[in-house]
Amino acid sequence: MIEVLECALPASFQDLGRPGYRHLGVPLSGALDPEWLAIANALVGNLAQTVALEMRLLGPKLRATAPVTIALAGEFSAKIEDAAGLSRPAADWCSHVLATGDILSIGALRSGIGYLAVAGGFDLPQVLGSRSTYARAGLGGIDGRSLRIGDRVATGAGGADVSLRLTDVPHPISGPLRVMPGPQRDYFTDAAWQHFIGAEFVVSREADRMGLRLDGPRLEHARGADIVSDGVTPGAIQVPGDGRPIVLLADCQTVGGYPKIATVIAADLPRLGHALPGHKLRFVAVSAEEALAARRDAARRLAEWIAAIGPGGAELDLDALYGANLIDGVIDAD
Repeated sequence: MIEVLECALPASFQDLGRPGYRHLGVPLSGALDPEWLAIANALVGNLAQTVALEMRLLGPKLRATAPVTIALAGEFSAKIEDAAGLSRPAADWCSHVLATGDILSIGALRSGIGYLAVAGGFDLPQVLGSRSTYARAGLGGIDGRSLRIGDRVATGAGGADVSLRLTDVPHPISGPLRVMPGPQRDYFTDAAWQHFIGAEFVVSREADRMGLRLDGPRLEHARGADIVSDGVTPGAIQVPGDGRPIVLLADCQTVGGYPKIATVIAADLPRLGHALPGHKLRFVAVSAEEALAARRDAARRLAEWIAAIGPGGAELDLDALYGANLIDGVIDAD
C-alpha cells in the first residue's frame, strides 16, 4: 500500500474519465492533461488509461508499505528518504523503485499540474466505468473525495527493477489557445468577438477542475446573456451576464444556460489544465480542418514521447553519498 503522511493541498485520483453518461448528467471528469497521464503510466508499464494521482501546486508525502515502482510526470522537487534517513532526488519523467518504508516527498510543482503513477495502478473501485474522482457528486477515487492524511491505498502488481526515463521531456506549449466559434457566436457583437480573439485574458482566482473564470475585456452580448440550457463540454467558453468568459474543464456540468462564444479545440485542452490564477491566455480562431490536423499532431507527438522512454539510471545524490559512513577498505581476517 501507499500511505499518506502529509497532504496540504487537494490531490485526486484520475484516469481518462467516464464518457457515455453525460445524458444522465454525469460529467466526464478524468485527467486535466491526459497526455502527461499517459506518459506517467508508460514509465511504469501501465496502459495509458490507468488511474494515477493528479496534483497541483504541491504534492503529498507518501510512504510505501511494500516495494512499489512509481513514476512522476511533471516538474517537481521530489525526493525519496529511506529507512536509514538517507535521501535522494526523485527525478522528474523517471520511474523509481520504493522499498518498504521509503518516504516519497513530492513537494512543490513547477508545472501547473503533475501525475504520480504506480506500477499496476491504484486499487480503487470503478464507478460508472471509471476510477476518476468527481468530488461534487462523491464519485470515484477514495469515497469521491480528495486525498487525506492517513489514507492507505493499495497498489497493483508489476513494475521493473530498471529505472525508465523519458529523454525528450515535454513542456506545456505556449502561444494562443486555438478555438472554433461556439454555437451561440451570434449572441455576441462583432466587437466582442474581436476583443475575444485579439485581447489578453488572465486566469482569475476562481479556477478549479470545473473551469477557469477569466479577467480581461468584458465581452458584450448582442442578444442577451441567457439561452435555453443546452449541452456543454470541456473546452466550451461560456459568457454570463457580466461579460467575463468561463472556460469549462473536465469536471464541468453537462448543460448550461449561458451563451458559448467559442470552444477550445481538443488538442489544446491539456494546456488549460496547467493554467493557474495569474496566468495569461490568448485565443486564436481556427477551422475544423485545422482542429482535426492539430489533434492528429498531438497524437503523433504523444506516441513519440512514449517511444522515447528507455532505461536510465537514477541520478546520483552526491550530498547523500558524502554524508554516509563510507568504508574505504575491508580486511578478511579469515
